[in-house]
Amino acid sequence: MTTERSEEEYLEQLVDEDSLRTYLESELGAVDEFAVTYHQAGHSNETLFVDWGTREFVLRRPPAGATAESAHDVLREYRVMNALQSTAVPLPETVLSCADHDVIGSDFYVMERLHGDVIRETEPKRFRSPDFRRRIGTELIDVGAEIHTLDPEAVGLRSLGHPDGYTERQVDRWTSQIEWAMEVTSERREVPTLFEVADWLADNVPEPPANTLVHGDFKLDNMMFATGTPPEIVGVFDWEMCTRGNPFMDLGWMLAYWPDEKDPEQTTELTPAILAHTDYPTRQQLLDRYEVRTGWSFENHRFYWAFGVFKIASASEMFFRRYLEGNSNDPIYPKMKKRVPAYAARAKRIIDGEEPL
Repeated sequence: MTTERSEEEYLEQLVDEDSLRTYLESELGAVDEFAVTYHQAGHSNETLFVDWGTREFVLRRPPAGATAESAHDVLREYRVMNALQSTAVPLPETVLSCADHDVIGSDFYVMERLHGDVIRETEPKRFRSPDFRRRIGTELIDVGAEIHTLDPEAVGLRSLGHPDGYTERQVDRWTSQIEWAMEVTSERREVPTLFEVADWLADNVPEPPANTLVHGDFKLDNMMFATGTPPEIVGVFDWEMCTRGNPFMDLGWMLAYWPDEKDPEQTTELTPAILAHTDYPTRQQLLDRYEVRTGWSFENHRFYWAFGVFKIASASEMFFRRYLEGNSNDPIYPKMKKRVPAYAARAKRIIDGEEPL
């Protein structure tokens, strides 16, 4: 049974404001102005804005209620962002992290708030030119190349994750997430195609080009663009799944969120339809630039692209479970009842060669 809650009620479930203020004062000193507001953005971890005197913070925490194991590791996110502060990867400034659940009931971290634009359904009017639209794509792929060619040891992330067998474990992990979600969602409908795709992926794991830093959620709406022109990424967000492993897994995820003019018509709240405009780079053009920037040849695209769509389906099935259990106010969650079967069908088309790159 699902329940609808107001934003204020959901905020109360996410944070005890008095407890948070006491904790922040112990770490940062007392202030006169303090306010917390809920920010409905993204569909995984929760984002809260915190006004702290003259400073503006963002607080990140897992969603309320039960979640699949390791799916919302905000302390990992903080660790990675903190380690990358001195690199060329654009990031907000980290402030502090907290593993004491007595403060707000979960792990959380705080970072400085950036101001700019995140491109989701549409782009800012100032970017509506062929040159700027192309630059949006090249900014994205150049940031990806920068992340993948960093030396993890040089930034203190040598011990992050276990790169050997990373690709296989990703297939296993996201299959397990589906199984977890379907403990509840299968009562509403079943999606057998997902398990056909999972079996194919498990049987066709390719060798990685290298073991590098992997963002884990690499796509356009996890980037913030500066307020001016030309388009420039000033912040990369959502590092909770960052690890060391196969960099092409990031590319497959990006491809799943980057439509092309020749694609079959698809309606989805998770993929910006504007990117299919002819002014934007095609998927192939993005991959060509990536190959030049990194020196690697992107092979086995059906595996990586299909896995990206499979991962969307898996995450979306978890969203649907959270909706059914009343643990989210996100308006797209109930739509996943129909969206997940569509994602499964698309992954199968990619595997079968029926949807070209």
